Formats: sequence, structure tokens, C-alpha cells
Amino acid sequence: MSAMTQQDEQKRRRARNIALAVVLFALVILFYFITIAKMTGRAA
Repeated sequence: MSAMTQQDEQKRRRARNIALAVVLFALVILFYFITIAKMTGRAA
């Protein structure tokens, strides 16, 4: 495997990891707000 191919693979892997981290973070935020909404809905 050439150095250029390894660099391309590392860039693709890093981009995929960043995208996965963003999606997971978005899900955490979504679940957080859903939980807060459910808690405030019951308290009212």
C-alpha cells in the first residue's frame, strides 16, 4: 500500500469517526431534551 493510499484511508476514517461522533452527540442532546420535556410536562 502506498503512502498516498494510507493517507487517503486515514482521512476517510477520520471523517467517518467525526461524523459518527456528531450523530451520537445529536442523539444525546435529543434524548436530553425529550427527558426534560417529559419531566416538565408531568410537573405542570
